[in-house]
Amino acid sequence: MRHTVIALLTATLLSACGGDKAPTSEQNTTTAPEAPVAGQDSASDVASNEEAPPATANDNAAKAQPGEDGVASNPLRDAYFGETHLHTGVSMDAFIGGNRLTPDDAYRFARGEEVKVNGSMHKIKRPLDFCAVTDHAEFIGETYTLMTPGAPGYDDPLAKKFRDVTDLKEALGLYNQYVLTPLATGKDPHPPFFQGVESIKSSWKKNFEATQKHYVPGKFTTIHAYEWTSAPGGANLHRNVLFRDTNVPEVPFSANDGADPQELWKWMQAQRSEGMKVFAIPHNANESKGRDFPETTLDGKPITKSYVETRASMEPLIEMMQVKGNSEVVPDFWPNDEFADFENARTLQDYNDRKFMKQNFVRYGLTRGLKYQEEFGTNPFKYGFVGGTDNHNGAPSNVAEDNYKVGSHGLVDRTAKDRAKNTLEGEMRVADTNPGAITGVWATSNTRGAIWDAMQARETFATSGPRMKVRAFAGQGFASTYDSYEAMVKDGYAKGVPMGGDYSGETAPQIMVWAVKDPIGPNLDRIQIVKGWLEDGEMKDTIYNVVASGDRLQEDGSVAPIDAPIDMKTGEFNKEKGSPELMAVWTDPDYDPSQKAYYYVRVLQLPTARWSLFDELREGVKFPEDTKMQIVERAWGSPIWYTPE
Repeated sequence: MRHTVIALLTATLLSACGGDKAPTSEQNTTTAPEAPVAGQDSASDVASNEEAPPATANDNAAKAQPGEDGVASNPLRDAYFGETHLHTGVSMDAFIGGNRLTPDDAYRFARGEEVKVNGSMHKIKRPLDFCAVTDHAEFIGETYTLMTPGAPGYDDPLAKKFRDVTDLKEALGLYNQYVLTPLATGKDPHPPFFQGVESIKSSWKKNFEATQKHYVPGKFTTIHAYEWTSAPGGANLHRNVLFRDTNVPEVPFSANDGADPQELWKWMQAQRSEGMKVFAIPHNANESKGRDFPETTLDGKPITKSYVETRASMEPLIEMMQVKGNSEVVPDFWPNDEFADFENARTLQDYNDRKFMKQNFVRYGLTRGLKYQEEFGTNPFKYGFVGGTDNHNGAPSNVAEDNYKVGSHGLVDRTAKDRAKNTLEGEMRVADTNPGAITGVWATSNTRGAIWDAMQARETFATSGPRMKVRAFAGQGFASTYDSYEAMVKDGYAKGVPMGGDYSGETAPQIMVWAVKDPIGPNLDRIQIVKGWLEDGEMKDTIYNVVASGDRLQEDGSVAPIDAPIDMKTGEFNKEKGSPELMAVWTDPDYDPSQKAYYYVRVLQLPTARWSLFDELREGVKFPEDTKMQIVERAWGSPIWYTPE
């Protein structure tokens, strides 16, 4: 227990340092309706300093129905974009790193207001539709005392010293003296100004009040949430815990209360027994030392039927990507994936014995889950996808590469000069970080219950930052083209199951895929389907190119690389190549009805400039030679599973 919290603090605390005409067959697209495509009229697509406008149903969609909180409900669902992983100064590691913003400040930033972030006035490029502030639960009592004038302990000399220190090394020294050293010697880790459980209650209540204050049904959704932050032996087992409504516990369950995920799940089950609706989202599998998709429990015991059933019921989603890297795959173990080399955060391996292993990555976990299902009848890794930032500046979804001017982790990466040369101590090189990812949710309305329910159902997608949209349905009898977006979606629900669902049948599934570009981003390159399956007990996966821009898909399934370079002198992307929208219906050519399988969609856009290039162009700094300067951003749709009957 003590060692778990020490690992947590040394890793996370120190790291603070068109019209409705039918598409042509050669385009393989549905043409976007005259009204914005689904979800495009939501707050996320409006770059404004004003309050986010209502997110209304698509003009061409099915008639809206009465819904939650008086907000119209669209049965065909709209896409809403938001943050599921964000830290303010209420997180002790963020506070030590210089963050003094509150959840109230974070929500204001998410809604488009200019806020002083990491020493500079800063504004999100486009407001969000929803946001969850997920402050670390472990020391929120201390930060309440430090950040609340008049609170018991606020005027304590040591609290004042914590609050007034401006040098990062000095701040870390204080924390080492009053928290890390006591932890290492088995003593009370709380500094003398800690006011006990009452300060924890007060902090949680203050967060609750800010979350309630900023909830505007139909315009902007806030979600009650926190992070449970366990890292035994430096293995990242962190979970973000999200509640559906205002029925939340008096205090959150932290890694100080229990450092084993099974203890968290037991606590969550107790909350559910009291009527609460709650789930957890693991993140940073890439830092988990293989423990996110384990072969044994944390205490070394065999995985049991109870374990897999409990985990499956508690965790419907996994975070695909964030500031500290993309957890889908790495080229080391997927050499045939030509797009695996993407924000891999390779210098994670230089710290805390976090060498890459195949068991660290989501694609492995999805396939390993099939094997557990074969053994126990339940898949504990049946995960839909979300994206988050893990931003420790209180700036939710500050993910635009050309707007990444204030970093993500306080003093250590505040300026371009810092980002070019510094290291997140105990974590990785700053140059290998990225602005983070974002979550897309297909929900019936922009309301708390609808957003949470869509997440629970796994009808979600993650992107590496851009606001492209992706949908997929698996079924039978789909048309090859549709007269409108609405007709396509109606047919998808009528004849199939959406992302996050389960396909059944002995006939190979037709998978209908659709994607549309970010309204302010480049065109799309291609849509791929990633398939994983069990064959005679062996775990396998492969990638199929399903549709590509410019009629580039060959009969053998290959696609020639698109020639659409960026302008290295300005950072501008190619505006001529690619397609704004892609759609296709694909049938698995290798389908075996006796094999468990999953399918997920990956959408690739044209190359764009990385934040590091913008830093060099704007500020004249120079990054290490191996730093990437352009990237292929992407979206991942939640899987659809097949289980033989």
